[in-house]
Amino acid sequence: MDIPVGLEATSNFNKVCRLRKSLYGLKQSPRAWFERFTKVVKGYGFVQCQSDHTLFVKHFPEGKLAIIIVYVDDIILTGDHEEKIDLLKKLLTKEFEIKDLGNLKYFLGMEIARSKKGIAVSQRKYVLDLLNETGMLGCKPAETPMDTTVKLEESDGSAPVDKGRYQRLVGKLIYLSHTRPDIGFSVSVVSQFMNNPTEKHMTAVIRILRYLKMTPGKGLFFQRTTKKENEIFSDADWAGSVTDRRSTSGYCSFVWGNLVTWRSKKQSVVACSSTEAEFRAMAQGICEGIWLNRLLEELRVPLKHPMVLYCNNQAAISIAKNPVHHDRTKHVEIDRHFIKEKIEEGVFKVSYTPTNCQTTDILTKALARVNFEDLTEKLGMINIYNAA
Repeated sequence: MDIPVGLEATSNFNKVCRLRKSLYGLKQSPRAWFERFTKVVKGYGFVQCQSDHTLFVKHFPEGKLAIIIVYVDDIILTGDHEEKIDLLKKLLTKEFEIKDLGNLKYFLGMEIARSKKGIAVSQRKYVLDLLNETGMLGCKPAETPMDTTVKLEESDGSAPVDKGRYQRLVGKLIYLSHTRPDIGFSVSVVSQFMNNPTEKHMTAVIRILRYLKMTPGKGLFFQRTTKKENEIFSDADWAGSVTDRRSTSGYCSFVWGNLVTWRSKKQSVVACSSTEAEFRAMAQGICEGIWLNRLLEELRVPLKHPMVLYCNNQAAISIAKNPVHHDRTKHVEIDRHFIKEKIEEGVFKVSYTPTNCQTTDILTKALARVNFEDLTEKLGMINIYNAA
């Protein structure tokens, strides 16, 4: 930092500069910017949502609303009151230096396409850039992101690989999975070996890239629908990890028939039975559903029916519905009471779904091509570039 113009430094100069304005590169600058932005939009009558602090909503008397979504200094304005949105743009221009990019087409690496049928979100350019960077543009495509015959473990006896390159590749795949639930499980598995990656782990990462070569433009499709129900599918792959025999939980939530959130994660403890593993997955799915309900309430979206939780394990459903204490469920006692309480409150109802209709299977295990393609279709994933 240079001494400001006009300030003379003498030999006994013992003054310091006081920072009055946050600058780029400082750790506190994002916080200072967000505090300032929050103060400004609240002054315009917007309410900061408690379920998501980067979401600001303003409701108008005629039932319309305006929504602001913020990610650092990238902002989305949406809603059904165009006049108020145009006014908000003018007000924000007075407070900040902003650039209006028009209708939403590209945001943080995500490409958005609209039609009368709905909205498609993909990361095609991001995938092609990743393939180009890794020299995989001309590779042989794969039909699935993971080989069903391969089980990865920490000490597999193969040679170690470049740790930095492995971590960079997996990090980029994690960001890509924001619009690609079809690679959610495979990315979750390879991300478990960040500290000591080997050739087998790198081969699994390359397999994901080969799958992306086959489907670079695949993404989520949010379609117009008359369905007004909210659903959650939960599943678990019992003792699927050969390293520590922990199970993998998976859930995906649908709002009005469209996929909005999903997760694939290894459980923190070893499950003694498949029922216990499924039960823990149900609890995680219900937590996600509670968050979604809160978000929809803040958006004033009417919830006419309780959210439905689908599970393919009859024993887990029986324990959830039966209020009688079982000695064999002591180890999942907290989850059991939590699920039972939400069912009694009428927030959720639990229903059975056959394994062949269990959408979340794609988030808990590697699948063969036919099953995999069937479930990606059920998730609402399409490739608009192929359709064109």
